[in-house]
Amino acid sequence: MSHGESNKAVVAALASNMGIAASKFVAFAVTGSASMLAEGVHSVADSGNQVLLLVGGRAAKKKADEEHPFGYGRERFVYAFIVSVVLFSVGGLFACYEGIHKIQHPEAIESWYWAVGVLGFAILLEGLSFRTAIQESNKLRGGDTWVGFIRHATVPELPIVLLEDFAALIGLALALGGVALAVATGDGVWDGIGTLSIGVLLVAVAFILAVEMKSLLIGEGAATDEVRLIREAAVDGRTVTKVIHLRTMYLGPEELLVAIKIAVPGNDTAADIAAAIDSAEDRIRAAVPAARLIYVEPDIHYADRPFDPAEDALDE
Repeated sequence: MSHGESNKAVVAALASNMGIAASKFVAFAVTGSASMLAEGVHSVADSGNQVLLLVGGRAAKKKADEEHPFGYGRERFVYAFIVSVVLFSVGGLFACYEGIHKIQHPEAIESWYWAVGVLGFAILLEGLSFRTAIQESNKLRGGDTWVGFIRHATVPELPIVLLEDFAALIGLALALGGVALAVATGDGVWDGIGTLSIGVLLVAVAFILAVEMKSLLIGEGAATDEVRLIREAAVDGRTVTKVIHLRTMYLGPEELLVAIKIAVPGNDTAADIAAAIDSAEDRIRAAVPAARLIYVEPDIHYADRPFDPAEDALDE
């Protein structure tokens, strides 16, 4: 998947969130609903998050230089991690604070039909954004489950938009329930409970995103299927007889670093070995297009070679 395709989901989410945020603040001004205020702040945070994702994508396109010889691909991971922090602090903690305040000091909701109308409008726009995110994610997800996709995706924008939109739809349902119960019972405490529920939801989503983005920042390796394909492609049984050990790491969402030690026949000349390395690189890139940077070390494999845990443990 290209960066442009993941950007489509981000732009769709940004457009919907900007319109939703404006409508929610209008509804808050009219009704005084804490749920509407929390949802308005949530949409503003989401809009800011999408802007951060677009900025990160642009920064990641900078060419490699002496200071950053492997390029700037991880900029997208950095900005994605910042998004999780913003969602936690601006969206989650604010909603929790506002919900507790409204539970302690409940207020009646005025012109409730404004709140219901705006929430219905927001559910429609968020649903359209969520559908776009699902469509773009399906191009990359393959046969993986949604949980597996969010855990293993190296394109950070799509899991973020998916979780944000999913949380937004749940949050809108909670806000609608809080407003409805507050109007039906005449007790504004229900509005505060709905707001607090939104805050807890956002904190939980932010925590999940932070954990996944942290894994990418530390340096996440290729998926199991990709490792298998690299191993199979490297060995041709003639010029390369075995993969002695293999290490991989994503330098960016679409750029995989491969460091591999291969076994070559002991009687090969330097020219034969050089040709074997070139062929192995071509086969690996054909099998896993994301493997753009490949370092190959040739060696002679001995069956009685002493076991080196540091070298071989990950390859068992």
